[in-house]
Amino acid sequence: MSAAAVTANSSAVTAEVESISSSSVVDNNDIEEALKSSSYNENSNQGESDNEEEEEECTRSRGEICICNSCENERLKQMNLKKARKRARKRKLDNSVTSVEGKDVVVESKESVHKKRQREGATSTYRGLDGQYCQTITKEGEESVKLSKMTKACRTILECIGEDPDREGLLRTPHRWAKALLFMTQGYALSPSSVLNDAVFAEDDHKEMVVVKDIDIHSMCEHHMVPFTGRVHVGYIPNGKIIGLSKIARIAEVYARRLQVQERLSRQIVDAIVEAVEPLGVGVVVECSHFCMVMRGVQKVGAKTVTSCVRGCFESDPKTRAEFFNIINGNGR
Repeated sequence: MSAAAVTANSSAVTAEVESISSSSVVDNNDIEEALKSSSYNENSNQGESDNEEEEEECTRSRGEICICNSCENERLKQMNLKKARKRARKRKLDNSVTSVEGKDVVVESKESVHKKRQREGATSTYRGLDGQYCQTITKEGEESVKLSKMTKACRTILECIGEDPDREGLLRTPHRWAKALLFMTQGYALSPSSVLNDAVFAEDDHKEMVVVKDIDIHSMCEHHMVPFTGRVHVGYIPNGKIIGLSKIARIAEVYARRLQVQERLSRQIVDAIVEAVEPLGVGVVVECSHFCMVMRGVQKVGAKTVTSCVRGCFESDPKTRAEFFNIINGNGR
């Protein structure tokens, strides 16, 4: 076959494949049929004019690279088939429908999924082709996947420390450990706004300090993943709005139930209260015993760490700050 004939046939097949790919539903069998019925089909090549020069002998059977017309046609056919399939996948995404685990789901934009996740709480999402987001999976399904992965990881850890994960006392330990760790880090699935539940009230008359002290907290050191436990003291001066007292404890719990350092924990509680009620001032003091200093390392059982963070008039006015510290230390009213 002449070079001009090969070029003409290539253009014809490409046009025919593109016409099929442009339809709303594309099937690979349709693409195959188009290619088989095209002018690249070997049977159609045999009906060409007697004026065409005789085809070259195929050398592929001898293990050599062949560039005869028949082999060249087959290569071009496979290239066009690959391109058509790629266009078909892209067109399905453009129609905003894809399939996950055998079910059709609607593809959503990344922005709409992000807003929905903020309203409903953080959950995982399936990713469609080209990294697009599909509808969110259920929290129950997500937790099941997490538990499975964590259980397998715990078995590996038990083996690495020289234990037998299949002995009677440890058979259920990996599963129990996974559930316990998810509970101790549940703060990642929560936010201050979700636990506040609109418990912010207008109160213009009260301009004095409000203190909630001795709030028990249990957190985990992010450096060694061992616990630190203690108490939180929170005080603020309202500026037209007050917050439900139990919500102060819940805000502390949201941030404590994460892998933490005590310094950051103090700051996050302060910032959450500032955002919630915009007070004249706010102060937080955290006192904790860190098991990374008790069970390992220096092993100092009686050591405690105290951190504080203040904003507004608690920071600018020494008398206000002193009043707050006197109250939480038992020397105030």
